[in-house]
Amino acid sequence: MAELTEASIPRLATGCRWGGTTEAPVVLFPEGAIKVEGTGRAILELCAGQLSLAEIVGKLEQQFILAPPGKVRADVVSFIEQLHAKRIIDY
Repeated sequence: MAELTEASIPRLATGCRWGGTTEAPVVLFPEGAIKVEGTGRAILELCAGQLSLAEIVGKLEQQFILAPPGKVRADVVSFIEQLHAKRIIDY
């Protein structure tokens, strides 16, 4: 399994795509779908294969400026690794 690093560029895995509506988006994958809201949605929207992990964390730190130091990075890494284990995110 690939290791998530600051230079990793997360993206939806092959076979996964956005679905649902603008108000209620879901990520469709071969085994089903997951509803994405709040912070999870903010993270996934940045996982489009264009930004590195470091860039994603930087953008979210600007959005969530009141978060304790390191909290945004820890949450983003945890979220991406969980979805990677479910084969929804590749990097």
